[in-house]
Amino acid sequence: MTEDELEQAVREAFARRVSVARPLVADPAGLAIRRADRSRRRRTLTGIALAAVATVTVGAGMAQLGQQPGRPTHPTVVLGDPYASPLPDPTPQLSAVPKADLGRGEVDLILHDVLVTVGGQRLPLPEVGTAAERAQRLPDGAGWAVVGAPTAAGRSLWVVLPNGTAHLLLAGARDIVLSPDGRQVAWREGADLVVAGIVGTQVVAAARTPAPSDAAPVAFAGDTVLVRLDPDRPGHALWRPAAGPPRDAGDAALHVYGARPDGLAVALVSAGTPRRPCIALLDPARNLAPVRTGCGPTLAGDGAGGVSADGRWLLANGKAGRQDRALLVDLDRLAPAPATRPAGPPVAGPVAWTPRGTAHYPDADGALVRVEVSRALDGEVSVSVPVTGLPEGERAVPVGGDRRP
Repeated sequence: MTEDELEQAVREAFARRVSVARPLVADPAGLAIRRADRSRRRRTLTGIALAAVATVTVGAGMAQLGQQPGRPTHPTVVLGDPYASPLPDPTPQLSAVPKADLGRGEVDLILHDVLVTVGGQRLPLPEVGTAAERAQRLPDGAGWAVVGAPTAAGRSLWVVLPNGTAHLLLAGARDIVLSPDGRQVAWREGADLVVAGIVGTQVVAAARTPAPSDAAPVAFAGDTVLVRLDPDRPGHALWRPAAGPPRDAGDAALHVYGARPDGLAVALVSAGTPRRPCIALLDPARNLAPVRTGCGPTLAGDGAGGVSADGRWLLANGKAGRQDRALLVDLDRLAPAPATRPAGPPVAGPVAWTPRGTAHYPDADGALVRVEVSRALDGEVSVSVPVTGLPEGERAVPVGGDRRP
């Protein structure tokens, strides 16, 4: 190739490169907008799909937890929400939170829609607190289990984490009972009784069994569920899921207040001559056979009350003279007659005991009562302390705890 031909080739090459349009430089703003649009579309479609699933689930009542009665199933979540977002961050000012002058903070309280902890933390619970019937601390500081008051749709169970996040575990249950340590829950679902474990924000390893139409769980004694067979007659059944359906215990218990750490159930029974309400310790390992029974004080038949964390004391309604009172009963001294002291106004809600032996409960007017065992034994009768700031008809809900000091 001559020099002239080489020069001509170079000129033609440059001419071709100039004639080709250069690609546009990417627009960062436009690219971000397009990516955001795509992300929004994906979230919208996902939200619609989740909403559809939730609608179908709620319409069905509750997720099915197994097909074989009495047989454990795979881990499952019942109406749980693993994507629940935290409740509103700003907490009410102190002046906006209902208050009660109870001295030392010994138990957590649900006041309207705010959970007030012993340490002074205030967690807003707009969807949980106003419907709370009772609550208790979960083990290892994992939060709180809150059982909702009965509605036309049934009861609900929530788990509230220490950061205020609320998760719905159960909905539409007829009766819900928690174990004293907060690790198990039993409930009535349709024609079945169901029992399961609570792990974090999930209900897991559920087992179910058919039950008579009036049967309902009332308490745990270890891993055994005590089931009231008929609300109008005495008698319970024992349900150990690994052993099959509930088995009629043939007992004469009218109400079960709870269970002691040794596994004995504390119950109101009809005994003595003439027959009258008495306190008995029943052994689930022996088909609820009575271990000790004490008759003497006039006890109310409403079943309201609670057993202390150490199993030594029962707070139950009864009569002191001619007055209706909450009575403190020494469960270690039942025979021949229980050692009893008047403790305060009648119990009208859940009783929350501290590990050191102090009980908190609401009275019929929604005021709070604090009963200290040592003072009650010295003859001091506690009085109610009004809670200011609560809407009319609402009451404070004292929160029980696990049994570790």
